[in-house]
Amino acid sequence: MTASEDLRAGFHLAQFNVGTLRYPLDDPRTADFVAALDPVNALADGAPGFVWRLVEEGQADATGMRPAGADVIINYSVWESPEALWDFVYRTVHLETMRRRREWFERHVEAHLVLWWIPAGYVPTVEEALERLDLLRSQGPSPRAFTFSSSFTAEEAAAHEAAAHEVVDEEGAAGAEPAVL
Repeated sequence: MTASEDLRAGFHLAQFNVGTLRYPLDDPRTADFVAALDPVNALADGAPGFVWRLVEEGQADATGMRPAGADVIINYSVWESPEALWDFVYRTVHLETMRRRREWFERHVEAHLVLWWIPAGYVPTVEEALERLDLLRSQGPSPRAFTFSSSFTAEEAAAHEAAAHEVVDEEGAAGAEPAVL
C-alpha cells in the first residue's frame, strides 16, 4: 500500500446533493420516483464501498427532511472511495433514475452535488453538508468541496486543511491545530 493509499484508507468520501421537486412527492407525476426510492436505497445499502446514508428518524429515507427549502429534497451518504460512489451512481439501476431526473426535478443553475473527505468513522451533519455546498457554490471546487469532475484526493484535502489550520503562537513559532475534514 502506498502512502497515498494508506492516507485515503483513513478517510471516506461524503456526498450531498439536493433536488428541487417539480411536483410534490404525493403527486402522480412523481410516483415512479417514489416507487424507486426503497429499491435504490436498498441497492445503495448493499453496494460495495457504501458506509452510511442519512435517514430521517422513523423513516426509510431522508425525503421528508427539508433543510434546503420546502420543495428541495436531499440525498446524503458516505462512501469508502470516489470509485465506489461512481460505480453505484452510474453502473447500477440507479442510473435509470438519473436518466429520468428531469421528469421529477428542476434543472439547477447552481451546483447541486458536493463531495468532500471526512475521517473514517465520522458521521457528518446536515449543517456541514449545507456549508460545503455553499462553499462550492460561492468559491468553486477546492479540497474542501468538490465534484466528480473537479475532484481532490484525501491527501490533497488533508494537506490543505493542515495548511489552513497552521497557527502562529505568541512567540512566533509555528504550530498546527488538528485538521478536521
